[in-house]
Amino acid sequence: MQERLQKFLANSGLGSRRFCESLIKEGKILVNGKVAELGSKVSISDEIFYEGKVISRTKSDLKVILLNKPEGVLSSNVKEKNRSIVFDFLPENEGREWISIGRLDINSSGLMLFTNNGGFANYCMHPSNGFDKEYLVRARGNFNQKVKDSMLNGINLDGEIYKFSDIVEGEKKGTNQWFSVCLISGKNREVRKIFNAFDLEVSRLKRTRFGPIFLPSNLRPGKFLELSNKEIQSIKDYHQN
Repeated sequence: MQERLQKFLANSGLGSRRFCESLIKEGKILVNGKVAELGSKVSISDEIFYEGKVISRTKSDLKVILLNKPEGVLSSNVKEKNRSIVFDFLPENEGREWISIGRLDINSSGLMLFTNNGGFANYCMHPSNGFDKEYLVRARGNFNQKVKDSMLNGINLDGEIYKFSDIVEGEKKGTNQWFSVCLISGKNREVRKIFNAFDLEVSRLKRTRFGPIFLPSNLRPGKFLELSNKEIQSIKDYHQN
C-alpha cells in the first residue's frame, strides 16, 4: 500500500504536514537514496531519510504538551521583531518539531496544546470531531438577553456564521463584566469578533479548556506539562461523547 510522502512524514511524528512539505521542497528528504519530490508516494519497501536518519514507519510514542500561553507571545514558529513565540517555552523533542493544535492571538492567553504527531494534530483540529473550546472573557459594554440570544443563535460576518454554543455570565464591575463562553468551530479571532459585533470591547481573553482538557489552576503562564496517557485517551474518545 502506498501513501503520499508528506502524509507519511507527518504521521511518523516528524512535524506538521505543511512542515514536511517544506522539507520535501527544500530537498531535505531522500527516498531510496534520491532526493524526493513533493507528491511522490512511498510504500513499505522504501527507505526514507531525513538529515541522515531513517524515518521509521513505526510511529513514535504519542506525546501531548499543554502550555499556559502568556499574553504578548506569538502562536508562531517564526520570530517577528524579536517577540517571544510559544515554541520558546516548550521542551526539546528529540530533534523533532512540536506541532501546535490550534492557535491563540498575541493578546490572548491560556491553554494551548502541542503534539509530536501530525495525524493527531489534524484529528484534533478537524471540525467534524466537534472539540469545543471554553474561554474566560472580560468585556466592556451593554450586554443583555437579546445580545446573548443573538450570540447563541449565530451572526453573519463576512458571509460566515459565528456563534457560541454556551454563555455563562459572571461578575460585573461597573461597565466591565466577566463571561465564560464556549464554541466549537474556532475560526480566527472568533470570540473577539462576536463580542465586537455587539460593540462589546474585550480586554481579557483566556482559553481554559479544549475538549476534555482543562487548564490547571496552578500552572503559571509560560509553564507547560505533559499530558498523561489517560488524558490523551480522553481526547481520542471525546468526539464520541
